[in-house]
Formats: sequence, C-alpha cells, structure tokens
Amino acid sequence: MGKIKIRTGRGTGTIEVDSDPAKWSGDEFKKIQEARKKAAGGRTVSSGRGTGSRKLSDTPEPRARPEYKGRISSGRGTGSRKK
Repeated sequence: MGKIKIRTGRGTGTIEVDSDPAKWSGDEFKKIQEARKKAAGGRTVSSGRGTGSRKLSDTPEPRARPEYKGRISSGRGTGSRKK
C-alpha cells in the first residue's frame, strides 16, 4: 500500500495518506474526524478565511446525508433520470 497526496483547504495544501480511500473519505473518515475533534479539546481554530475564531468543541457534529428521491440531471442539464 503506497501513499497518495490529497488536496486540503481550498486546494492550497496537500497531505499524504495511505492509498486506501476509506481512510480519507466516507464513514470511516467521519469517525477519524470525530476522534480528532475529541482529542483537541478546547483548542481554538480560525474560521471565515482567518478573520474569526471559535472553539473546536463548538463546531457542529457531521450529519448524515439525506436520502434523495427525485430526478437527477445528466449531461449539461439536458437529460435526466430517476434516482
């Protein structure tokens, strides 16, 4: 298993992670994020392009993606299909 680089921030930074995508995306990554947040405690992080700050413990918990029922457009918006 090799290392790959993924973009962070607004595409301005990179981090190296194992090539297993489960470690940096999806449900497993949410668990990792939650563990990092608990470990940080009351640490302050910058927000709003660096103009504000907030405690990391005050950030909202991630929510599950809602189930979508409807039509999805395809192509350049000219076609659609039912989900």
